Amino acid sequence: MTQVYLKVRENFEHYIVAMCDKALLGQTLSHGEVKFKVSEDFYGGDLVDLKTCIEHLSRATIANMVGKRSVDAAIRAGFVNEQAVLYIEGHPHAQWVKL
Repeated sequence: MTQVYLKVRENFEHYIVAMCDKALLGQTLSHGEVKFKVSEDFYGGDLVDLKTCIEHLSRATIANMVGKRSVDAAIRAGFVNEQAVLYIEGHPHAQWVKL
């Protein structure tokens, strides 16, 4: 069973979901001048299965995903369009906001 990190934050306006592949937590990815920190504060929640992540994405108003497993699961579930995915050091990253 594939597990990824999931962190959920909720307030009166938003349900924020952050998910990342286990191996990426704590790393800093670079692309030219851009440095992308896969921080434990933002992404480091609980290790959960992808089904649990998809359940939370269905409620999300803001979502951030990094890593092949995380982003691919969101694409397969219809939450992310493949053409909207950015790659940093070859690792996919996607985010969205529902207005």
